Amino acid sequence: MTGTSAGGRVERIRHARQVRRYLVQIPYFVVLLGLLVAAVLVLFDRWRRGAFVFGSALLLGAVLRALIPSSRAGLLQVRGRFFDVAAMAATGTLILWLATSIDPLGTD
Repeated sequence: MTGTSAGGRVERIRHARQVRRYLVQIPYFVVLLGLLVAAVLVLFDRWRRGAFVFGSALLLGAVLRALIPSSRAGLLQVRGRFFDVAAMAATGTLILWLATSIDPLGTD
């Protein structure tokens, strides 16, 4: 009986590790979903809304990277925490500023 209980334990550990591999990527996929929504908006000629969503997704990524421990950051972790947060926050802020400061084309 010892062999079957040890085999079941090993399978549970493997399953838990596999589930963890997917769960740790959820923040990355949330940010990626925001970027995909922004791309769709730009494709349908809603470039200001798309830019706003793009910048917001980057700021969300910066907040998530700042709050989530590095062991659980998944693909949001590229370099060190400070660099990742600073790069995403600066880029997101710049894109939001551009999206809100440029007048829409074709209006008076």
